Amino acid sequence: MSKSTPARMFGRKSSSSGTVTVIEAKVRRSSARNARLAFVVTAFVVGLLSMAVAADYMHPILAGLLGFAIGTATGAVVWLLVRIWPVIRLIWWWLPEIGLTFGLVYGWISLARHTNLWVRLLVVALVVGVPAAVPVIRRNLIAVAWCVIVRHRLRVCFSQFIIANQSGSLPLILWARPTPVGERVWIYLRPGLSYQDLNTRLDKIAVACHASSVLVERASDRTAAFLRIDVKRREVLTATVGSPLVGLVDPATPASDRTAGPVPTALDLPDVADTPTGPTRPAPSPRSATKPAPAAASASSNGVVADDDVSDWI
Repeated sequence: MSKSTPARMFGRKSSSSGTVTVIEAKVRRSSARNARLAFVVTAFVVGLLSMAVAADYMHPILAGLLGFAIGTATGAVVWLLVRIWPVIRLIWWWLPEIGLTFGLVYGWISLARHTNLWVRLLVVALVVGVPAAVPVIRRNLIAVAWCVIVRHRLRVCFSQFIIANQSGSLPLILWARPTPVGERVWIYLRPGLSYQDLNTRLDKIAVACHASSVLVERASDRTAAFLRIDVKRREVLTATVGSPLVGLVDPATPASDRTAGPVPTALDLPDVADTPTGPTRPAPSPRSATKPAPAAASASSNGVVADDDVSDWI
């Protein structure tokens, strides 16, 4: 094994050694830079605070040495966490597969210690055959499997055509659960992405997830980085839904036609009194009732309106 083999595991694919890229070079450089900054800041702050506290109990020189040791140790821990964060995120992406593999291997080893080969084969047949034979269990397992697949397909989408920051860090894909129409996945965006960036690429995300359509919505009113992605695979509104009233109807009951009669043109409400529908005038106030109204123009017997009397208006 050459000396550069560990470094190549985090870089590009090498044609000579045949190594495969696990962590992209851009992400590796970004994590190394952030780890150095985190180490310096943490060591300085923690060392200074430790020295200030220890100076009250011991000599200042000893307090300085103790603060330097505590700051260096704390900074090393923070450096390690920031440096291996891309690996932790990669383990999180493959956590269901890792857990399932570990459970199968551990279960097989435990059975091998206490049982013979025929018992182990019987257990494997039951574990595989019962879920495959029962439709309800089979559908639930397929739905969970699609949730795992969709998480990986979304990661492929982010790494191929959605990534928009200089460091190359991908969003954190949290968890997924099945829905009646497909899957629902929650993600947390990193700086450089937004809801609009994903909303303009819904057709490409649907193609990558092998779905008919994809919908992106905000999952929190407080932060815009927490989003919910709904992957739609099937249409449930066209399915036949059973009604609880089917069992209450006797199928032997004869169907009677509605008797033909006059078509109603108005509502028959005998208990409701006829009230005017137009606007009503308000009742006159007592002051306006005592005040004489001006005399109206009088009409003569032949229908001609007489002239107004000026004395009536003075």
